[in-house]
Amino acid sequence: MSGTELLTTTRSIRRRLDLSRPVERRDLLECLDIAVQAPSGSNRQPWRFLIVQDGDTKERIAGYYRKGFAANLSGRTPRPDQLGDLASGQYLAEHLAEVPALVVVCSLGRLPEPASALRLASFYGSVYPAVWNFMLALRARGLGSCLTTAHLAYEREIAELLGIPFDEVTQVAMVPVAHLLPGSDGPGRRVPAAEVTMWDRWV
Repeated sequence: MSGTELLTTTRSIRRRLDLSRPVERRDLLECLDIAVQAPSGSNRQPWRFLIVQDGDTKERIAGYYRKGFAANLSGRTPRPDQLGDLASGQYLAEHLAEVPALVVVCSLGRLPEPASALRLASFYGSVYPAVWNFMLALRARGLGSCLTTAHLAYEREIAELLGIPFDEVTQVAMVPVAHLLPGSDGPGRRVPAAEVTMWDRWV
């Protein structure tokens, strides 16, 4: 797979996750070794990863995730072009506990106060590149994933469940990981860059 193909075909996978096939720890660690090559502010490398494979624990996380997902949808009227994505998200919420591995991504420290654009950009910008590296590495090995955040509505409860020190560590994402079921792997539908790019001034 060329670099361009890898970058243009790595998608958020929900329906095509193979819920019946285990994911090897070795594969997860190899992909995380690539994840931690990502840049971070002042090279502080604040990321931490907690991999959950225990069935009972995944079921409890999934319960919080479903409540968070439902709250996100509450009061929203989706556009017609969003219905497929919402159905895909609902599928993941219903089957999250069956996904072979849930990777909870954390950053050392709590969110900065006051939460200015500058400080938030530095905080999240120092860990999200590692998440993307991880997803690319998974894709290169025939594994699927997506970056999810619905569980963060219950961050404190999940921290208690997993033994994460809430006052010292912030959960920033959860990445469900599974082998891919057969399906299309072409580039996603996107607005061409020329239509969302301006030169010298915002117009």
